[in-house]
Formats: sequence, structure tokens, C-alpha cells
Amino acid sequence: MPDDALSRPGGRISPPKLATSGIQPAKNTVLVSHGRPPWYGENGERISDAFVVGIAGGSGSGKTHVAQQIVRSLGSIPSVVILSQDSFYKRHTEEELALAHASAFDFDHPDSIDMPLFAACLSDLKACKQSNIPVYSFVTHQREDQPKYLYGAAIIIAEGIMALQDPGLRDLYDLKLFVQCDSDLMLARRLKRDVEERGRSVTGILEQYLRYVKPAYDNYVLPSQRYADIIVPGSNNTVAIDLICTHIRGKLLERSNFFRRKMAIPHLYTSPSGHSLPESKLEDLNLTILPQTRQLEGIFTILRSKTSSMQDFIFFVDRLATLLMEFALQFLPYSARTVTTPIGTAFTGKTMSAKYICGVSILRSGGTLERGFRRVLNDVPMGSLLVPSNNTDGEPLMLHVMLPVCIRKRHMAEETWVFLLDAQIGTGASAFMSIKILLDHGVKPEHIIFVTFLVARGGGISVLRRAFPDIKIVTAGVDDVVQEGWIDGPQGGGNEQGRQVWTILPGLGQIADRYYL
Repeated sequence: MPDDALSRPGGRISPPKLATSGIQPAKNTVLVSHGRPPWYGENGERISDAFVVGIAGGSGSGKTHVAQQIVRSLGSIPSVVILSQDSFYKRHTEEELALAHASAFDFDHPDSIDMPLFAACLSDLKACKQSNIPVYSFVTHQREDQPKYLYGAAIIIAEGIMALQDPGLRDLYDLKLFVQCDSDLMLARRLKRDVEERGRSVTGILEQYLRYVKPAYDNYVLPSQRYADIIVPGSNNTVAIDLICTHIRGKLLERSNFFRRKMAIPHLYTSPSGHSLPESKLEDLNLTILPQTRQLEGIFTILRSKTSSMQDFIFFVDRLATLLMEFALQFLPYSARTVTTPIGTAFTGKTMSAKYICGVSILRSGGTLERGFRRVLNDVPMGSLLVPSNNTDGEPLMLHVMLPVCIRKRHMAEETWVFLLDAQIGTGASAFMSIKILLDHGVKPEHIIFVTFLVARGGGISVLRRAFPDIKIVTAGVDDVVQEGWIDGPQGGGNEQGRQVWTILPGLGQIADRYYL
């Protein structure tokens, strides 16, 4: 994938089909089925890492197949990535490439793998940060120039023949597996794979196997079996897979964090210090509010009215978005610039000095600000986040991440200014998760400018401001009340249980529904 392209967890795999279809997930790809729930607490600090499973075994033992079985057997689970050790072969010299094409290079020795890079990438993913994984071609025997961006996995499965051999890797695993398989079956599988998938000759495969693969298995791979928590058969392993998946589900349940209710009604819950959170005064929330002019009052009157035509609603949403974006530009850095006027006179003014600028829209109501954003900044990249609510408990879920390259690469993210767009902040749960995603990528909190039409003072904004005091929030208006309600059924158990929602009063209604329908 080119560096200037956008990326998202899940690749081309449709989320609902992950656990039930016959799709064979590719290595080094985040597979999204259920979405990732909050991995942080009310103070914004990470409270749970990704759960990491290490799978070792001989070449052809069935490590990748076991990883795929685990993914399918887990069912409706959060995001998963299968991370392959094969991607971390070192970059080769011309002399090494000549040996590799002659099947005379030892790919099975631990020194052929960049273990420090493997551990660093795995450590980043475990700590909920993004990582750029190298891509290795078995056709050219060389690492490709463009890495693969990964982010957002709640479960990471790292597999490779040396996955348990390196102590730095072992320290990162929450569960260690070793796939045990008959040596004749491993050789047969390797022959079939290398002939069909990698274009090798049978003679070359056998020579490489006897010279390198078998000795490496005896000297390095098999001895690492003693570090495994579970020995998994390379075939007929249904019982072992069931036990592993039961263990993983239990660990994920232990790490779950019920978050939205604390955001929705913060004054009823306690802060990390143990004191109840008081009702926040408007001046305590550190908001930048658009000047309340008669023009703005007129725009809000039209937007709040249920009888406004769709044409008027769209026009004034775009108008308000443009006013907000123009007002929000004041938070970008500027430097002095001297220009020459048409009559030949020098004039010293200002120019934006941010190295990178981009926009990120929280789908789908955040899309209502994009036209105004483009009218003010028409030449910067735009990304998006999909953070819906779980229908069963109302918790936010990270379901889709598509970010510009200036955020995907951490050294660039540290110098990037981000306009984060959403129509309103009610409970603040989606806003909280979206901010955490940007911070996980290395964006500085003081470089995040959250632009929104409306904020509810009685909702989660107080928790949001306590957790992220350095973020700028620019809004056109503030309403007082967030009201709890139920749709699609009553509160309570049984098949008729409704879905819990929180509504801003007087509010603007479902802005995205009114804008797009």
C-alpha cells in the first residue's frame, strides 16, 4: 500500500463474516468482527493491553492454521491481528540474495530474523499503539520498501518457528503455544507450499530442508517447546483450540471496562481520587465558544426547528461548519511572513507554520462538518473514524480507522495538527475514544482541535476535560441537559429489552439523519 494511501483495520474482509465464513485471513492484517471496546479509564490512561498469544512450531507444523482456527472459534470478538515472524527477515545483501536464490542461504537460523524489530513492533501493538510492519517477499527474497500499517488489535497472535526462542518476545506473550507435528507431515506440507506458493523446485526444497530446516528445528525450535504453556497437536486439535479460546474469552472479560454510563452521568460516579464529580460550571470546562451573535442565534433557530426544510437545514449546517472552522484556525501556529504588495510595498503578515495539518471526521455525524472544513482548508488530507455504540450495552466500539499517513507514521504524527470533527458532544464517549486513538498514534494533545456544533454541559464533557485538559474544543453552542432514554423497546430484561440512549436537550436532533436523508 502506498505511503500516501489511507488504511483501516480489517483490510477487505467484511466484519460480520470473520468468524463464520470460509475466508482465510491474511497474515499481518487486523481483522475486525465486533469492534474494540474502551481500553482506558476515565483519566485517559490505558488500563488494558492487547492480549498476545505466541505460537511456535516447526516449518509446516500448522502454526498459521492453528492461529486461524483460534480466530474463527472465538466468534464475536474484538479486533484480532495475526502477526507473522516471516515478515521480519533481515534485509539481504547482493551476496546473500544470490545464495537465497540458489537455496543456499540459512533462513532457519535465529540470526536471519530481526528479533529486536519483531519485539518492538509487537510491543507497540500490545501497548495499543500503531506499528508499521515490514513486508517480506519470498519471491524476491527481500524486504519491500513499503511497510504495512497496523493498529487497533485487542488480540494479537504472533506466530513463527522462533516465536518462543527469543526471551524478549516471550516476555510480551500472555499465552504461549507450541504446535507439535510429525516430521514427515511437516516436510510434506513444506514441499506442497513451496512448490505451489513460492515457485521452488523439489530438489532445492529438499536440499534446503536437510541442510538448514531440520538442524534448526532440532537445535532451536524444538528446545523452545519447554517455554510453552500449552502443547497443541498439529492436526485433530479441536479440543485444544476450544480450551485456548475459553481461556482468551475469560481474560478479555476480566479486562472489560464499562465506560459510557460514567461519561453520560458523571456527577453520579466517582473520580479516580474517590471523590464524586460535581456538576461542572461552564467556565470550568475550558471551551472556546463561537461569539453568540444574532446571526448565530438565527442559524440555531433554523437548525433546532423540526419544520425546517431539508434544503435550509443542509445550507445552514454547512454555513455553521464554515464559521466554526474559520474560528478554529486561530489555534494553529503562525509565523511572520513578509510579502510584496502589487504596488511594490513590503508587508509583514502571518502564515500558518504547522508542518502537517489534517482533518479526521467521526462518522457519521462528523461528516456534516466536512464541507465547511474543505471550504476553509481545501488542500489537507482527511481521515475518518467509525465509533458506534454497542447495541447491547451502549459502550463505544472502535470499528473502523482510516487515517492519513501523517498520523500513521509516529515521527510525523508528533508534528501533525489534527482537526477532529463531530456534530455534538453528549455523553462524550465517542469523542473520548477518538481522542485516545489519536494519542495512541503519537499526536500531541495540544495539537488536537475538536470542532463541534454543540456541547452538553451536563454530559461527559466534564470527564473529557479532566482527562485531556490540553485539547482545544471549539463549539458553536452549549446546552445544559443530557437525558437518558430507551428506544426499540422498554428498559429491562427479556427479548423486548430496548437500547439505552442519551439525548441532548433542547439539542439538534439526529443531525446526520437530517443532513443525509
